[in-house]
Amino acid sequence: MSSVVSARSLRRAARETVSGLPREFWWLWTSTLVNRLGGFVATFMALYLTLDRGYSASYAGLVAALHGLGGVVSSLGGGVMADRLGRRPTMLVAQTGTALSVAALGFVHHPLAIAGVAFLVGMASNASRPAVQAMMADIVPPEDRVRAFSLNYWAINLGFAISSMGAGFIAEFSYRAGFLIEAGMTLACAIVVFLRVPESRPEQDGKNMTPSKQEAVGLGTVLRDRRFMGVVGLSFLVAFVFQQGAVGLPVAMGAAGFTPADYGMAIAVNGVLIVALQIPVTRFIQHRDPGRLLVISSVLAGYGFGLTAFAGSVGLFALTVCVWTLAEIVNAPTQTGLVVRLSPVHGRGRYQGMYSMSWAVAALVAPLTSGVVIDRYGAEWLWGLCAVVGTVAGVGYALLMRGLPAEEAPAGRPAAAKADVEVGAA
Repeated sequence: MSSVVSARSLRRAARETVSGLPREFWWLWTSTLVNRLGGFVATFMALYLTLDRGYSASYAGLVAALHGLGGVVSSLGGGVMADRLGRRPTMLVAQTGTALSVAALGFVHHPLAIAGVAFLVGMASNASRPAVQAMMADIVPPEDRVRAFSLNYWAINLGFAISSMGAGFIAEFSYRAGFLIEAGMTLACAIVVFLRVPESRPEQDGKNMTPSKQEAVGLGTVLRDRRFMGVVGLSFLVAFVFQQGAVGLPVAMGAAGFTPADYGMAIAVNGVLIVALQIPVTRFIQHRDPGRLLVISSVLAGYGFGLTAFAGSVGLFALTVCVWTLAEIVNAPTQTGLVVRLSPVHGRGRYQGMYSMSWAVAALVAPLTSGVVIDRYGAEWLWGLCAVVGTVAGVGYALLMRGLPAEEAPAGRPAAAKADVEVGAA
């Protein structure tokens, strides 16, 4: 009897998790999943350059840095495009550009050419993120946004987990095949957007908005928004901590005598937990105070990595991964929802672009910092630094979230609410 009740409860929970979201959201979610299922290059790029092409580890690091720099440049550019040209055109341009540049990366051989194309890949692949997040904010009612962002984050991690497993097998057959498969999957993502995802950018017509107000939201507006820029700064600190799972942790484990396979087993816990827990945890947090959630997740992330200083076995490393992964599960949808809450409707692209840039900059800074700290002072100092940074971020969120503006009233999506949104079919 209890098993029947449990099964019914699970089915009801699943229905409540996915029900009530617009059809356009699910097509956008599908395009995200398709895109991440083909995300092979990020997984085996370093191996391709060092093992297949014979370049040094330093050169592979330079290429990775240029890829990240491209993401920094395009985060703001993609946000501006999303507001000016529209969400859908920005995604189509970015995804088509990603497909072409990734395919080209499989055929270029000169070091300068590889570095240049890697920069273009970083630009193109990051340019669509502000548009995707802005579109979700456009089409999903306020009370459902945390749930929608969580489902999208779940799709990203599910696709990445599957593609990571497949990347090793594909690399053994042909690295070039991996590049071409990713290009094909990214192009398929663009086709889904072209055929099924309508434009959602709020209209700016003379009936509802004066010309001065239409032009009121620019990058200067974003930079002058003190509360939001404070959130961006704190987001950078949190992103710096989370980046250590990919940059500081493997280096520290290697220096301690653990093998790449050991690191693989420990970090795999991150993807497994996100896929398993993201949806149920979101059901628990979606209507709770975002400020409190961000304080808790920031401190939990910092001390989760801080505990790594005491890990001496693969099992203990995996346990620390469990701690900061829970922080990641709470932080990701909550922070994205907060960005939407602080963004003016006609500036969502720019605001999301600035937020995306904080993560892109962290992806550049984290490898440099972790390497210097580990080399000069030892890994224990890096994990101590993470604990301090997480604590600072938590205190910052506690201060910034005082007097947080009330969230916009839920739109029942009657005719009056729909009037502000373009629903142009493909």
